[in-house]
Amino acid sequence: MTDRKSARTARSGAHGDPRDELVDHLPALRAFALSLTREGASADDLVQDTIVKAWTHIDKFQPGTNLRAWLFTILRNTFYSARRKTKREVSDTDGVHAARQATRPEHDGRLALNDFRAAFEQLPDEQREALILVGASGFSYEEAAAMTGVAVGTVKSRANRGRRRLAELLQLEEGEELEMTDRATLAVMAQNTPILR
Repeated sequence: MTDRKSARTARSGAHGDPRDELVDHLPALRAFALSLTREGASADDLVQDTIVKAWTHIDKFQPGTNLRAWLFTILRNTFYSARRKTKREVSDTDGVHAARQATRPEHDGRLALNDFRAAFEQLPDEQREALILVGASGFSYEEAAAMTGVAVGTVKSRANRGRRRLAELLQLEEGEELEMTDRATLAVMAQNTPILR
């Protein structure tokens, strides 16, 4: 029920000044930023840059349209613009790379989540982005296509190829489901996404 209400609010933008709603979208923005940057500090910087740009250019937002989609588009464009300007660097400010060297936990669910994360990071950026948008973030294929500037069929193809590759990397048999409790992760793997509405 709460997810449906959030989705309606995200699409309404008709509750006065859209700046008042920006804070409601911070968790989703951070999750999307983290999926792109793969690093907490960089994700936080990306979200901050996105909010500053949105606040500065709020006059360009069309009331009645999807505020969350508009914010995701700004975040995505900011990420790829910065990426084009800088060379690829390996940074370990959050200890992500060091954590990979640690002993793996013995709890099955934790192992499955770690396996999923490792497999998800191996996907090409476009497939990862499509799965996050239509799976974990709950956008429709049409909304994801508009945000990424590609055809709806391209988004569907990227999402399907990403799911197939994840299944291969996780060594799942056809029809076998990943045993996890995290809804966002399950949404990424679901064939009938988007499910988080």
